[in-house]
Amino acid sequence: MTDAVARLAEVRANIAKAEKEAGRPAGAVTLVAVSKTFDADAIRPVIAAGQRVFGENRVQEATAKWPALKQETPGIELRLIGPLQSNKAKEAVALFDVIETVDREKIAAELAKESGKQGRAPRLYVQVNTGLEPQKAGIDPREAAAFVARCRDVHGLSIEGLMCIPPADENPGPHFALLEKLAREAGVEKLSMGMSGDYETAVRFGATGVRVGSAIFGSR
Repeated sequence: MTDAVARLAEVRANIAKAEKEAGRPAGAVTLVAVSKTFDADAIRPVIAAGQRVFGENRVQEATAKWPALKQETPGIELRLIGPLQSNKAKEAVALFDVIETVDREKIAAELAKESGKQGRAPRLYVQVNTGLEPQKAGIDPREAAAFVARCRDVHGLSIEGLMCIPPADENPGPHFALLEKLAREAGVEKLSMGMSGDYETAVRFGATGVRVGSAIFGSR
């Protein structure tokens, strides 16, 4: 697994270079290491190399491996970056520090209910379907600002930022630019955008968090 540690160092260096080229302060971008499908033994060397922010796609998979890893190493931040089903809201609120995929009224209501019950409020992002892809989760860009407002005013949720996954076959730049514009309109500061193939572009467009999996852990 020294390969993963070497790749982590390379990704960090690329982010630092992109920050500098974009005239952004060093450390402006949080690297989210996407550990989905990798077991605890594959993740530990990356934790040992100093990585503290991780992303998972499925609540069930994360619940099986992360409570023990979080206990071993204090200070880990775990983010849910995959679609959330309402029947998993209880587990998600208990385990995740950040949920990046709030994308409909029912989820907002369930998260508000569970946060109240558990006395635990994960930081939240609204996922925007910038490419209007029917198979992909996320709110319609034209409704993003209004949905963020409803999350706040109706459900009492604090929304930290927006998240998107651009269409795989399109230039991501315009999608990142759109998300940045929508964030300004909605009055949120954080932008989760960019993955293994385009995270450096995302940094140039103002990403505050990039979600990098295969470029660190290798192919699944």
